[in-house]
Amino acid sequence: MIGILGGMGTQAGLDFCNKLAMINRGKVDQEYPLFILYNKSDIPGRPESISIHAKSSSNKKGEPKNLKKYNKVLKSLIIGCRSLEKSGCKFIVIPCNTAHYWYDDLQERIRIPIINMPKEVFLHTRKVCKKNSKIGLLATEGTLKTGVYKKFFDKNFELIIPNNKLQTNSVNKAIKFVKMGKIKEAEKAIKSAVKYLMKLKCKKIILGCTELPIAIFAFKSFKKIKLSKIFLDPNLMLAHVSMKKYLKK
Repeated sequence: MIGILGGMGTQAGLDFCNKLAMINRGKVDQEYPLFILYNKSDIPGRPESISIHAKSSSNKKGEPKNLKKYNKVLKSLIIGCRSLEKSGCKFIVIPCNTAHYWYDDLQERIRIPIINMPKEVFLHTRKVCKKNSKIGLLATEGTLKTGVYKKFFDKNFELIIPNNKLQTNSVNKAIKFVKMGKIKEAEKAIKSAVKYLMKLKCKKIILGCTELPIAIFAFKSFKKIKLSKIFLDPNLMLAHVSMKKYLKK
């Protein structure tokens, strides 16, 4: 059984579940995968709990300076994962990119495997893109600052991110709109950041916040010009990896 720790945000967790079902459509109910979604929406805000200079502002022990907030999120993630563990899940997925800042500490405290989403995106990208290719990354400021993608991509690819103005006025707004259920507004907001990365000739664009596929794929024009081939959807990749692992069990 697949354990899904959702609620970060709720729309993103439901998006993952939908993709998990769609890539393994069954003719009858019994052919669909068994999974439990724990929509733990009370986990403290991940971006808000990350120090502005998270990666460089650790103390001598290698711990984040903002340790109190870091541990508050970690404790909540542990509670969620242990609940799924006790429910009989064989492994866990977390459809939230920013939450993977806590991945190492979380996996140390959980007995069953937790699939690392940024790592899976990297492994896929390595198969489809030449080394040193330009790869665009759209994500929360927390994801960018903590380097959860950078640590995998840096030695093999050139990660390109939007400038500060686009991050604030395009990416951040789109994410906020999706969380509010305002998908049309999110569509409009994200468009300028996508165009920016495409002008810089990025071979692929990682939708490094699980709210962003909801906004991106709402663009009807994107379907017509096959822009979906450009985007790397971590939620969809996580769903594929989850099914492979599930079927092995």
